Amino acid sequence: MNSAPQTNEFLSRVKHQIKDQKIRFVRVLWCDNANMIRGKAFHTDFLEEHQIHGVSISQAQQAIPVMYDAVVPESGLTPVGEVWLAPDWSTFQPLPYAPGHARVMGNMISQGHPWSLCPRGFLQRMIAAAETEGLQVMAAFENEFYLLRSDQEMAPADQTAFASTLGMDQNQTVIHDITEALMAQGIPVERYYPESGTGQHEIAIRYTNALGAADRQIVFRETVRGVALRHHLRASFLPKLFADQAGSGCHLHLSLWREGKNLIPDDSQPGELSPIAQPFVAGLLWHLPALMAITTPSVNSYRRLKPHFWSGAFRCWGKDNREAAVRIPSNPTAPSPTHIELKTIDATANPYLALGSAIAAGLNGIRQGLTLGEPVSIDPGYMPEADRLQQGIDRLPEHLDEAIDHLAHDRLLLDTLGSELAQAFLAVRRAEWNHLKEFTLEAEARLLVERY
Repeated sequence: MNSAPQTNEFLSRVKHQIKDQKIRFVRVLWCDNANMIRGKAFHTDFLEEHQIHGVSISQAQQAIPVMYDAVVPESGLTPVGEVWLAPDWSTFQPLPYAPGHARVMGNMISQGHPWSLCPRGFLQRMIAAAETEGLQVMAAFENEFYLLRSDQEMAPADQTAFASTLGMDQNQTVIHDITEALMAQGIPVERYYPESGTGQHEIAIRYTNALGAADRQIVFRETVRGVALRHHLRASFLPKLFADQAGSGCHLHLSLWREGKNLIPDDSQPGELSPIAQPFVAGLLWHLPALMAITTPSVNSYRRLKPHFWSGAFRCWGKDNREAAVRIPSNPTAPSPTHIELKTIDATANPYLALGSAIAAGLNGIRQGLTLGEPVSIDPGYMPEADRLQQGIDRLPEHLDEAIDHLAHDRLLLDTLGSELAQAFLAVRRAEWNHLKEFTLEAEARLLVERY
């Protein structure tokens, strides 16, 4: 939570914006263990009552799966007990697509202290852990999503191809309004193009500090959906909507900094990873099978994670290799490389848990002095299995239950999450797997299309 002087400063600005923009409701948001974005709103006539403690929710909200509003018994949570969503007023933004409403991120507070099951609090703890190593983490989430017609079930908004200028023209108005809404909320938009799937698009936003990056991911998903609705469209970030179309990822871009200096490039060997970046990547790869229960946490995620689909289906890294789970992009305009790209992730992930766990895995690689193997310069899916085994390249989990099992046995990630958060998170994952594992893609997509 912010200190009192900072809170007062932010609140002063908030009160002016509420008055000037005639805000009537403030939505206090959280992202739960089903990785759904939820919110409760209070009327601004009662701002004084809510400005410190926010709004209350049942502790059991962190035990609700994506399919229905019922508590997973194995979560350790029950309908007894309340937590408070305390507003972080530094995140307050009027909503360009919902005049009269504003948004603020909530921190979960129990009995006056940060609640151990708060995803945002977990990321804050991982940021602090990086700080103990003298490291600041910068990050950005890179989203792909589909625009769907609202007058037909599961019908893409266009039928154009990758990077089609016709696709740009057909969707110019809605994409323009999305980018304007993002920028009005302080999020710089860097690039845009129609993606491979019909009706699929990608908008890349600028990196920022780790907590800000996770907050921006929440804002991004909310804004795309909200603006699309105003254009009589539906937006979906579900990893796999159509069997014959490209899946939607949400690549995580990471960099390590110290005293304003990017530590990813090796100063002595241009184009190579630095001595601190190498074990960080090694840590990501070491923990990736378990990490996937957090970064690709839905049953649907694994319909996208196939060889030859640029989704990161094999545990390896490579320079500009879009089939590797970890890609090191080159950059011609700065000391290269500038950052690390984790491809085995999608937007069904809770961004606070995904980014926090990725930081934990990378830090463990640094602390343990893990050695990074050689980069892979070809599509690992075309390598003979014997060659892959010789180079330590293995197929990542092909179904959610495999990733759940890896996480349940990954002591580092479990200890980092903490026993209560780990228990609730795993219980929700298992409930979703058991309920959805026999669904067809069509039934799965109909259920989840508007939940992510």
